[in-house]
Amino acid sequence: MNLNYPMLLTNSYNPLSRLIYELTKLPGIGEKTATRLAYFVLKQDLEDINGLVSALLNAKQKISFCSTCFTFTDVNPCQICSSSKREQTVICVVEKPADVHSIESSQTYNGLYHVLHGVLSPLDGIGPEELKIKEFLNRLREGQSVVKEVILATNPSVEGEATALYMARLLRPLGLKITQLAYGLPVGGLIEYVDKQTLGKAVLNRMEIN
Repeated sequence: MNLNYPMLLTNSYNPLSRLIYELTKLPGIGEKTATRLAYFVLKQDLEDINGLVSALLNAKQKISFCSTCFTFTDVNPCQICSSSKREQTVICVVEKPADVHSIESSQTYNGLYHVLHGVLSPLDGIGPEELKIKEFLNRLREGQSVVKEVILATNPSVEGEATALYMARLLRPLGLKITQLAYGLPVGGLIEYVDKQTLGKAVLNRMEIN
């Protein structure tokens, strides 16, 4: 089965080939995985497939960006931004909506969020204008009397660190407390198997034992 040609541009394509081709567009899905998924789908009842298709269409049609924090939501503003139970004085800045879900899953944070939708990457043509940085600064100015701390929770990559440093320079004149997530050893991990960057962060972020 050859997927290395634009089958969808022809009028005579194999339905199975098209299904595999479409599945390969998903992140992390190669041709072999897409083929397995396609055969799995074909074995399912029509009712199950209709449920999957309906869920996909429903999500695409009803989910958009929150006008405040720019995470994905089916209500605007999102449930986090509109909740009176959230800590209004702290905003955690993340790269993508999936990061909001990850931090929420930890059940250790009760503040607000702001999603940048990427990181600075000059080689890829991504500058400050392509991110939600201007929107964040406007948000801070509007609520400057309320927000006291900004957590820069970008990933510990070169681009993530550069983005955090850039934003820190922008935020310092506002007189806010600026913090960053601590990086260190994973729970249950062994020192001998930890990469040197993570181990170095763990040493720098060491804590006193009380």
